[in-house]
Amino acid sequence: MLRALAICLCGFAAPASQACDTALLLTIDVSNSVDPGEYRLQTDGLADALADPEIVETMVRGEVMLMVIQWSGVGRQEISIPWTRMRTALDVSRFATRARGMERAFVLSDTAPADALDFALNQFAAVPDCARRVIDVSGDGTPNAGGEVGPVRRRAERMGVTINGIAIESLGIAITNFYRRTLVTRDGFVLTARGHRDYPRAIRLKILREITKVLG
Repeated sequence: MLRALAICLCGFAAPASQACDTALLLTIDVSNSVDPGEYRLQTDGLADALADPEIVETMVRGEVMLMVIQWSGVGRQEISIPWTRMRTALDVSRFATRARGMERAFVLSDTAPADALDFALNQFAAVPDCARRVIDVSGDGTPNAGGEVGPVRRRAERMGVTINGIAIESLGIAITNFYRRTLVTRDGFVLTARGHRDYPRAIRLKILREITKVLG
C-alpha cells in the first residue's frame, strides 16, 4: 500500500526546472565616439533582432538568460537590464521593449574594453545553471583607457566564458583586427558592421549564431 501511494504521489510531483542553455551578456559601447543617433541605432537594432521569430523560438526553447550592460571608460559600466530568463515569447518581447527604451548611461567618456569585460565576467556568478556563458561585445573604437585586454581574455577562457565581438567600422578594418587578435576568445568570433547603420543586420546574425551553438 505504501509503495503504491509513493508511486501515486510521484506522478503529481512538479517537473524539475529546466536549466538554461545559454547566458548571453550583451555589452554596448557608449563611449565618446558614439553620437546620439548611433546609440539609438544600437538599441533599436538590438530590439529588432529580439523580434526575429527564429531568435524568439530558439531563446524560449533554451530558456536563454539575457543581460545588457552599457560601457565606456574606466569605472563606467552599468547594468541596463539585469539577467532575465526567456521562458516565453512574451518574455523576449518585454526584454526587447526595455532595450529599445534604454537611456544612455554615459557620455563624453573614453573607451576601456578591458574594464568592461572584467565587469561583465563578474556577472556570471548569478547564473550558475546555464550550460554556456557568452559575452557579446559591440564597439566602434580601440582602447584609449583602462587595462590590457589580454589578461581579461585569458581570465574568460579559464572560466569557460566565450567572448564574441561586433566591430563597427567606419573606415578600414582596424577595429575588426583588434577584436580578432586581442579581444575575442579562442572559441569566439567577430562580425563586422559597416558603420552603425549596418549594426541591426550584424546583431541579428550574431545573436542567432550565439544561441544556436555555432561558435568559433
